[in-house]
Amino acid sequence: MRIGIFSVVDHYPKELPRSIERFYAELLESAVFAEELGFDSFWVAEHHFHEYGAIPSPAVWMAAAAARTRRIRLGSGVSVLPFHNPITVAEDYAMVDIMSGGRLEFGVGSGYLKHEFAGYGVTLDEKHARFDEALEIIERAWSGERFTYHGRFNRFDDVQLQLQPLQKPRPPICIATLRHEAAREVGARGYPLLTIPYAQSPGLHQLTAMTAEFREAWKAAGHGDPSKPVVGCAVHTYVGSATEIDTHAKPAVDRYVRSRLYATSRPFDVLEEKKLIACGSPDKVINVLRDYERAGFNLFLNIMDFGGMDHRAVMKSIERLGREVLPAFR
Repeated sequence: MRIGIFSVVDHYPKELPRSIERFYAELLESAVFAEELGFDSFWVAEHHFHEYGAIPSPAVWMAAAAARTRRIRLGSGVSVLPFHNPITVAEDYAMVDIMSGGRLEFGVGSGYLKHEFAGYGVTLDEKHARFDEALEIIERAWSGERFTYHGRFNRFDDVQLQLQPLQKPRPPICIATLRHEAAREVGARGYPLLTIPYAQSPGLHQLTAMTAEFREAWKAAGHGDPSKPVVGCAVHTYVGSATEIDTHAKPAVDRYVRSRLYATSRPFDVLEEKKLIACGSPDKVINVLRDYERAGFNLFLNIMDFGGMDHRAVMKSIERLGREVLPAFR
């Protein structure tokens, strides 16, 4: 099990005094600390036009994190491909890979928030076609070849990037989905999978079925050993005492659930019962991670700074996760 940290970068400027400048700085402090503690990776989300997510360009923040770290891998969770020129995306993330010394984890997705599609003037019924076209172009651009591409949404004639990612043949690419049924398609295409159980699943049992279907499709399509691909999940995590959970985790989960757009709202107790969050003592969190490991996941990303939680509480939780949970998986 590889274990990392993920931030949606959900921001609450109308409720909390923290500025966006301070939030970006806190994220950098968290990434540096996560590296010191031995975490595998640190990921940030891309969102637009709403305080639900305060990073519109993960590549910009990741470049700053690359300058402050040396080992930890840096992930986009995710780059929303239908919104952007795919050549620009290929260039920006190639720069991240170069500036980080080859540490990019390139997570991609087709998007799901209605206001973001409206803001970009992209219709939802085009998102899958735009995604597929953009991903093909990015992979061709990262091949180093000079190419021409005439598609439905993009047209490039005789182009070649003047820079290439350090990782060969290219940085790892994983596809995120919030739909159970899409996991089989991702497996058939031969890409690693990234999911957020809170947003997509009634509980852990359904996730076990999803990972099995992903691996079945991977194997049936001839991509090799189905135990090899990365199957990742991102779960809200807080490591602390019962009192600290009441003080920090529960109010933060409630705020996050309230701000979560277009998703089913479920209270803390229900999320805990369904094991869609991991909050409690180190032993309890270890048990939840073990459950996800048995369910077929081999990458567990802990969402630590959710719901506007105080940064000191976040850092204390990260420290406990690193010192008391991480060793159980090493």
